[in-house]
Amino acid sequence: SPNMPTIDTASVYAGMCLLEATNISEGRGTTRPFEMAGAPFIDSTRLIRALQKKDLPGVAFRPCSFVPAFNKWAGKTCHGVQIHVLNRDKFLSFLTGLVFIQTVKSLWPEKFKWKKPPYEYETKKPPIDILCGTDAVRQSIDKNKDILPLYTQWTDSLNAFKRERAPYLVY
Repeated sequence: SPNMPTIDTASVYAGMCLLEATNISEGRGTTRPFEMAGAPFIDSTRLIRALQKKDLPGVAFRPCSFVPAFNKWAGKTCHGVQIHVLNRDKFLSFLTGLVFIQTVKSLWPEKFKWKKPPYEYETKKPPIDILCGTDAVRQSIDKNKDILPLYTQWTDSLNAFKRERAPYLVY
């Protein structure tokens, strides 16, 4: 995809693609899509301070400003972060994306917006519900609940499935 030009982009994509369901730019229209994220209303320093408190594994955030050539906020200066994966073995892309969204919404609740349908071929469900496969993420974030218990629940279910399928793997 022209929207995934580097291995670094691929590393962050699974989580930062969730920004497609919000009014936060996921960096489309720049040379670093999905690695940069922001909006005109974001204060980079404040966002980074809040994200650092989350102690997300394998990642660091650098303040940045960018002007998307197309897509959300085209032609406007966005402030936010550039995501640097420091350790791919420890980095949790999906969790990072969820925490990023939750952090922006908690810091700028009056400015943050979920995108409305339609999205792809779905005309009724909110885009974030489609991307996550559930409305639980949106509901947790809207209620300002900690997203980690939900993520842990999914991780526990995934690990149980991996144990169950292990005897059937050929390679």
